Amino acid sequence: MTETMRAIIQDELGGPEVLHPATVVRPGPGIGQVLIRMRGAGVNPADAMNRQAGVFSGPPPFTLGWDVSGVVEATGPGVTLFAPGDEVFGLLPFPRGAGAYAEFVLAPARALVPKPEALSHVQAAALPLTGLTAWQALVETAGVGPGTRVLVTGAAGGVGHLAVQIAAARGAHVIALTSDANAELVRSLGADEVVDYRTTDFGETLGDLDVVLDVVGGDYPLRALKVLRPGGVLVSTLPQSLGPAAAAASELGIRVAGLFVESDRLGLTALAGLVAEGRLTPIIAATYPLDDAATAHATKHGPGKVVLVAG
Repeated sequence: MTETMRAIIQDELGGPEVLHPATVVRPGPGIGQVLIRMRGAGVNPADAMNRQAGVFSGPPPFTLGWDVSGVVEATGPGVTLFAPGDEVFGLLPFPRGAGAYAEFVLAPARALVPKPEALSHVQAAALPLTGLTAWQALVETAGVGPGTRVLVTGAAGGVGHLAVQIAAARGAHVIALTSDANAELVRSLGADEVVDYRTTDFGETLGDLDVVLDVVGGDYPLRALKVLRPGGVLVSTLPQSLGPAAAAASELGIRVAGLFVESDRLGLTALAGLVAEGRLTPIIAATYPLDDAATAHATKHGPGKVVLVAG
């Protein structure tokens, strides 16, 4: 008899209401794959973008979700890193490897690493996509290190709250752009300065920065050019917003980089190391049962990440 599982699927593009639970065939791991019993699946802005427009996976039907944490249920031929019962977390191959909104999730073995003991599965599921985005932007793209002056926009959000911690752990001087309501939170995460975006134009008050990590888009890239020194770096998680800033940046001697996150076992291992050192902890805004994925997408949440749970 074929084994089945619960999964969240969508048959059309649209709002949160297109997400619905269904009973589907449970997959089996192929060569180099691991089947994970999902304990947490992170919810990201990329999920909403894909739900609305299919920008990453193409037309439906499909199952959303790239962040996963759980327990290895089975391994495919050739897998030597893990065995059934191991606790793991990771980022499914972005952008074409989504499928974490399900009771069981297939993943390439080398997209996973052992779950840090210091994190629950819910916390671990909140880390991969946003944590790797922040790591790849700040460390691998911008080379943030001791004394680097860094501005993080959206500093209480999914990427931002992890970026603040990563930059602080690297010895940078961190300036966090957020609302006054979240000022104490981002200070507790390691921000040296906090700027309230609602009352202050950072483009007019800051200067001589080495790095700006922008997760907002709009006119923020152009405003960021005003605060970066020659030789500085603007990294955006919204490459589509960089057009107007790119030409101006070259005249100012500023490097501009648009980043889409990549699944990366080495980066995950580095993030797990920061967790073990007590320097990195994901903040959970809310959790929802797997079947309530539509509600999770439709509800506005506070700082941190939203996570779906199963079992």
